[in-house]
Amino acid sequence: MGVRPLLGDRIPTKILSMRILPNADPALLEAIGAREGERSLGLFTTDCDDVGYAALDEATKKAGVRVVYARSMYAGSSNASTRLAGEFIGILAGPDPEQVRAGLEAVESCIANDAAFYSADDDNSIVYFAHCISRTGSYLSQQAGVPEGTAMAYLIAPPLEATVALDATLKAAEVALRVWYGPPSETNFAGALLTGEQAACKVACEAFADEVCRVAKEPLG
Repeated sequence: MGVRPLLGDRIPTKILSMRILPNADPALLEAIGAREGERSLGLFTTDCDDVGYAALDEATKKAGVRVVYARSMYAGSSNASTRLAGEFIGILAGPDPEQVRAGLEAVESCIANDAAFYSADDDNSIVYFAHCISRTGSYLSQQAGVPEGTAMAYLIAPPLEATVALDATLKAAEVALRVWYGPPSETNFAGALLTGEQAACKVACEAFADEVCRVAKEPLG
């Protein structure tokens, strides 16, 4: 089953900063929750949190790294406190700089070529994230409480749009609701992680996108 192109313009995510600590200080490693043998860290910030979370998960599939820290910044990138803070910070830990570098390369590739928000209206004032993951890595698997390699629909939109669209999605696709991000999130959005067969997750993404765009077009019903 093919994936129908998502509605609206693709909204690219920018990586604002990126650094590797090849031999991080033991005190920092302990504070950040690194395990024994994880001595290198890879850090990055972006102007979009959900794309960052998806990219971190992709990194765990492409390199010998683990997500040790991932947080959204409050109020979103348009209200970032500094030029490089953006909306999100992610940190990967690995045994050596080579693995961490490979993880960050996977992050860059995912952000450039795969995960993205899309516009639900003509002026990009309403956006949504309907990202189908064919098989999860260690990070999103842990978040959703599912085995690695599970197909997932990662769905995010503004609060009302997301809630209405999630209801339509659950009725349209044979998927299970694993995580609900109730409004408002740190960035004033909402959404969910759904799992099921890959074909069902694709249907879920399409249904979610359709309904967000419908609400954007007719907000008062």
